[in-house]
Amino acid sequence: MSSLLHITNGDSFTERLKSLKLKGDIITWREMLCEGKTLTNVGSEPFWKARFEFLNKNYKVSKSWFIEKTLKEYRSLCNHKQQDEIVLWFEYDLFCQINMIAVLSWLKINRKYAQISLVCSGKEDNSNKMYTLNELNDEQLLKLYENKIELSQDDIEYADYVWQLYCSDNPIRLENLTDYGEFQFNYLSDAIHSHLHRFPSIKNGLNEMENSILQLAVEKKPKSKGAFVTEIMENQKFLGFTDNQFDRALGRLKPLFTSFNPVRLSKKGKEILENKTSYYSCIQDNDVYLGGALKYNFLYNTEANRILKL
Repeated sequence: MSSLLHITNGDSFTERLKSLKLKGDIITWREMLCEGKTLTNVGSEPFWKARFEFLNKNYKVSKSWFIEKTLKEYRSLCNHKQQDEIVLWFEYDLFCQINMIAVLSWLKINRKYAQISLVCSGKEDNSNKMYTLNELNDEQLLKLYENKIELSQDDIEYADYVWQLYCSDNPIRLENLTDYGEFQFNYLSDAIHSHLHRFPSIKNGLNEMENSILQLAVEKKPKSKGAFVTEIMENQKFLGFTDNQFDRALGRLKPLFTSFNPVRLSKKGKEILENKTSYYSCIQDNDVYLGGALKYNFLYNTEANRILKL
């Protein structure tokens, strides 16, 4: 076994990393901890049980798939005990940043003496574009790798602390965090900000993403559901969601549309978008978690930019 281990954010980048022929073994972190209930003790039996229940119920992930894809890879990570250097490859978006702090929480406990470095893509040039790892060419990736950030013990402790807060049952504690700038995570503050905007708005019961979806329907008038999902993915890139996640969001909002081919909002959908009425009582679900908090136990006050507990 090599003394170097790479942990990547997903399968497509793992394939790309292999083509760069860097030394070291590669493990893929196959999870989407930005959705569904999360527990602080990453990798424990209750943690994986909660994750499987969520993925099975909401994404029809079978037990065999979960064991083969997620748990087998996790066990492989557990078996890589000799590496004294670990490099994490993640991106700027919410999806990646939440997975990243979970992995760091696990490493803090299970790989106390390893040197941990971070390669994180996002703002790579003078444009406003934020880049995923796969959008960079080989030369850019190798340069990022060369300039990887070596994380201090304080950085790792902080990532673990943010993870603990993310998994707590009250997001207000996360909202009060202000010291991101003291640590080497350039995109974590924005990701947590995006996370807090996922709680329902006090104005109409929909969160920022759900309101953006209705707005896009009115502005872009997509001709088909596929074109609509493509528009949403481009508009909500900072979340880093897959088309499956947006498809599920559209399922929740379906009663607000008269049609998806072409995309048309219903009268009620337009009224909700204009904050004339609230969809809270219709969309409220007592089993939807964002991290450790129940989504509909809180409201986001867009005027004050604060979360309120119901």
